[in-house]
This record gives sequence, C-alpha cells and structure tokens, in this order.
Amino acid sequence: MAKEDMHVLMLPWSAFGHMIPFFHLSIALAKAGIRVSFVSTPSNLRRLPNHLVPPDLPAPLELVELHLPPVDGLPTGCEATIDISVDQIQHLKAAYDLLKPQLKHFISHDTPDWIIQDFASPWTAEISRELNLNIPLILFFVFSATICTILGPPEYLTGAAQTKYWSSPETFTSPPEWFPFPSTIAFRTFEAGSFHAGFFGTNASGSSDGERLSLTWAACEAIAIRSCKEYEGDYLDVLEKLYRRPLMPVGVLPPPLEKKSFQGEWMTIFKWLEQQPRKSVVFVGFGSECKLSRDQVFEIAHGLEISGLPFLWALRKPTWAENEEEALPTEFRARTEGRGVVCMGWAPQMEILAHHSVGGSLFHSGWGSIIETLQFGHTLVVLPLVIDQGLNARLLVDKGLAIEVERGEDGSFDRHGIAGALRKAMVDEEGESLRFRATEMKTIFGDQKLHEAYMDGFIQFLKNGPTEDKTP
Repeated sequence: MAKEDMHVLMLPWSAFGHMIPFFHLSIALAKAGIRVSFVSTPSNLRRLPNHLVPPDLPAPLELVELHLPPVDGLPTGCEATIDISVDQIQHLKAAYDLLKPQLKHFISHDTPDWIIQDFASPWTAEISRELNLNIPLILFFVFSATICTILGPPEYLTGAAQTKYWSSPETFTSPPEWFPFPSTIAFRTFEAGSFHAGFFGTNASGSSDGERLSLTWAACEAIAIRSCKEYEGDYLDVLEKLYRRPLMPVGVLPPPLEKKSFQGEWMTIFKWLEQQPRKSVVFVGFGSECKLSRDQVFEIAHGLEISGLPFLWALRKPTWAENEEEALPTEFRARTEGRGVVCMGWAPQMEILAHHSVGGSLFHSGWGSIIETLQFGHTLVVLPLVIDQGLNARLLVDKGLAIEVERGEDGSFDRHGIAGALRKAMVDEEGESLRFRATEMKTIFGDQKLHEAYMDGFIQFLKNGPTEDKTP
C-alpha cells in the first residue's frame, strides 16, 4: 500500500566512503518528500557536507546523534575509519555494535517505515523483533556490483560453506564459477591475502564482516546499490540471482558541482590551472583512507617527474612525515616547479575535475572517485590499494577505460611504471582509444536525468511498501 508521510532511517557504517553515499541518498529521499533520520556519531555528523542540503527540502533531513561508547583499543575521539589505523578498525566495529541500545531507544520513540542500512549492523533486525515492530530493512551497497558478485551467495560467507568456497586467499584469484560470461575480475595474489583475512577473520568485535553481511542480507527486504545498468548491467543481473531479493540500482548518485570562489592557496592553484592547455593536466589523489608508505609516495613523485606531464597532486600529509618537506623527495617541488603543483590536505576534488585543463586522473580506483572522474569523461590511470579497488580497476581495464599501473608479485610498483602508464593514458597514440572511451562515459556518469530516473524507481518501491514474502 502506498504511503505518503513516510519516514526512513539511514544507518551507514562509520567510514566516509560509506557515509557520503548514504548522505547523498538521504538528500534525494528528502527531495521526494520522505522524512529522513540520518544516524551517526557527533563527530561524523559534523564532518558531513551539510552545505549540500537545499534549504527548501519538502521533507526534513534530521541528523540523529548516537554517542560511541569507549572500547579498549580505540583512541578517544576517533569515530570513523579515517581517524585510525587499519588494525584499529576492528575496535571501531566493536564500539559501533554498542550503539544498538541508543538506536533501539530512538526507534521506540520515532518508528521508521523503512531502515536503509549498511552491511555492518545486523542487529537492527534484532531491534525490530525486540520492539515487535517488524520494520522492513533494505541493504544499501555503496560499492559497485563487482565485489558483491565475487563473494557469491550470502550463505557462502559463513560456516561450512565459507570453508568450502573460500578456504584460502587463492580462491579469490580467479573469476568465480557463477559468472555466466567471460571475465577477468579477480583479486591479484598480493590483494587476496589481506582481503580474505579482513573479511573472514573474526576481529575484536567478535564477528567477521562476512557474518555481518550474511546476517544483514537474511533480514533484508531488498537490496539497493549505487550503480547503473549502463555501466555494469551483467554484474547487476548476476547479483540479483545470487542474493534472491529485489535489486534496485539507485543510480551512481553523482555529486553536484557547486560554484565556488576560492581564496589563498587555492585561488593561486586555479590560476595555474587556467594557464595549462586543455585536457593536459593529471589530477593525482588517493583520498584520505589510503595510507601510502614513504616508498610509495616517493615512487609516485618520481613517476610524475619522469612523465613530463603537468600535474596537480592532492596529498594528505603522511603520518610518517614530520612536516610537508619530509613528505616528498628532496628538491622535488623545485624540479617540477611550474609544471606540477602539490597541495597538502583538503582539496576541492569536484571543482578540480571539472576544470577544462584536467584530462586524466591517477588514483586508487575507489568507486566514488571513479564516479566523479568519469562524470567528466577523464582518462583513468589506476593504482588500487585496498578492499574492492583492485576489482574496480580490473573492470575498468576490461571495458577499455583505464590503464592499471604494473605491479610486482608483492604488489610493489616503481616510478617507471607510473610514468609509462601516465604517458600512455594521456599523450601516447596507443592510448587514443582509451581517451575516446573515457570521454564517452561522460554521457552515462554525467547524465543527471538518467540517475534521477533510477532514484524515482527506488522511491516508488519505498512508497509501495514491502512485499509479503522473502525467499530464504
């Protein structure tokens, strides 16, 4: 039955690569007249791009604070993965699980019609049962479909089935048997070990990510995913068969481009961009979640220098460097002065990518960055570092949209691999077809009406209400 005065609760995992897509989805729902309660911790809520929320939304978008309980191993004041090291994330998950009583109290006083949640909180279903409310759940994947399909049916993620199908990291290094089409989508050997341990290993929270995902799937009414059929339709079809739930792409949620005026350092940088030829500059950015080692940063720097290409590098100051000078090779700035710019800290990535002088990007191939870059039809050079990024990179290469930097068997790369990939992608004749295909992608990733149509379909599903039966 259709419902007009609808209330949806949004519960993302405490990583900004998850919270930002959840936030964009929340804005879209509020624009459609659906009241939204976006739940997270105080520090995380303060760091959301709240300036993107229109002042005249038809329905409220309310930020609901839950306070993260202290746990051993998690530094005080750290509320998101960006605040901590990789080995401390397990303690953040333990603290995240302790949010259950606060969320239960909120739901008991302001019951939502739907809960749209991440993989990490299977206990929302327990809250619904304990309160005898029967609130329908939707699992929202912020990843592309590739990593979800690689994992196979959710029942393979725990117990004896997990031991059978995913007994070792090597099982991830070839395309799975349930792909009904030729594919090269698989982890490299140097990627598979950390993913297998991280996804199936029981951590300080007492459960594995595989268990979390499997339990969340079992309780959910449907699957929403930040994707579109025009990019990965084959993999979306496989995912729906594997998960046996209604699967609804919500579009890629392309972030809006704001008109801003910049002062200080960024005013100077944009003046420099104005002086560069059209489509000549490489934007280099590995985000805030990827912690690059000294050797990795230095090889990237030397690769940029050897390439001879103009570049703009947004580099977060590494923890191993005491100051900005130590974060780069000696005299690197002097040797590349006029041709390249390095900025430490925050960068207006969307405004940079939208600039006419930018023609390519060297990045980690995270799904959000792929969306932002292809929105402007830029050439991609990918250097995947964590979790799903390797799979994203393989699909881009499969589609003739990217060049992946060559790596050693241990995952190492060098300056010559960086320089060669950049030149091939940006200027060599060999990369002409790559540049053409990347430009074509702008008609998909930059098509606001296409993605609004996906969102309209999802909103209609919400308003029609849950189905009666769920296939177990």
